[in-house]
Amino acid sequence: MEEYSPCGVHARRTEAIATAHSTCPISPVMSCQHQVRHVLKPPSAYLAGFWSLITVFFLFNVPAHGKWVALEKGYLVPGLQAVYVDPDTTQREGNLVTIWQLTDFKWMQGSARGPSRFLSTTTHKQLDCREKLVRLLAYREFSLQMGTGIRVDGYVDKDHWLPVEPQSINYALWELACGQE
Repeated sequence: MEEYSPCGVHARRTEAIATAHSTCPISPVMSCQHQVRHVLKPPSAYLAGFWSLITVFFLFNVPAHGKWVALEKGYLVPGLQAVYVDPDTTQREGNLVTIWQLTDFKWMQGSARGPSRFLSTTTHKQLDCREKLVRLLAYREFSLQMGTGIRVDGYVDKDHWLPVEPQSINYALWELACGQE
C-alpha cells in the first residue's frame, strides 16, 4: 500500500506508522524527517463502509414488529389478500385500543401509471370499543410482500373517525381488540 508524506515522498507501509526521510522541498539543505500520517485506504475498506450503510438503511426500512398473526374470518376474502395483526404492539387505554394491521396482497396494487405500486400495507389503527369507531393513525405501502421492500408513507387524517362496518376488516379488528366474539 502506498503512502504519501507532506514532503512528497512515497513509502511502502511496513508498520502502523512509517517513517520516511527525504530532502525537504522548503530547504534543499535540511533533512525532512516526519511520520507518515495520511494512509490511502484500499478499495475494500470503502466497499465495507458502503455495505455497512446499505445494511443500516435496510434495517431501518423494515418495520419493527413482532410476529404477524393471520386474522381469519369467514367474511374476509382470502383469495385477494391476507390480513394480519401484531398482538405484541396492541395497547389498550380505557375504551381505546391501538393495533397494527398488515395487509398482504396477492397481486400488485396501485395504478400502472401512478407513482406508487405496492404488494403490502401496514396500518396503525385506533378503535373505540364503546362507540364502535375506528381511525387511522399511520399508513405505509411496501413494494414487496409482508411489509418489506421500499416503504412509502401515506397521508393520514388522524382526526377522522369512521363507524366500524359489519363484515369488514375493521369489524374483524374490533372483534379481536375489543373482545366481542
